[in-house]
Amino acid sequence: MTAHMKDGWIGIIKGRPQVGASAERSRRTRPQDIDAFADMTGDRNPLHYDKALAEASVFGKLIVQGGVTSGILNAVVAEDLPGPGSVFLEVSWKFVKAVGVGELITGRVEVTEVRFDKPITKLATSVRNEAGEICLTGTATVFSVPLAKA
Repeated sequence: MTAHMKDGWIGIIKGRPQVGASAERSRRTRPQDIDAFADMTGDRNPLHYDKALAEASVFGKLIVQGGVTSGILNAVVAEDLPGPGSVFLEVSWKFVKAVGVGELITGRVEVTEVRFDKPITKLATSVRNEAGEICLTGTATVFSVPLAKA
């Protein structure tokens, strides 16, 4: 007897992604990012606001919050791959280099595993600065919700 599995990707706007597919997005960090993140979370660490203190620290500059650094991955996942309707189920990220204000960062995801029965994707994730240095590295598991067209 042959068992038939339901394709959990039916109805997903961009369809089932393929292992090896990748997407990236870049943006330059701004002082306004620090303010917006602090307004949302209450994170007012002096390393983000006190230039003299930040320059005297191991970082040598004002740095953006880790949520600003990882936030670019939210955009890649929700807009590009897997795409609209996708949300994080789990992330495992290591922040290896601080991102300064005014730095160009590029978030990248690559599909490492795709479930057939459910719209769940595993991704390798990274954020690099404009020098190509890794600032964040890790993995994410993403669930994609079918969206009705309005």
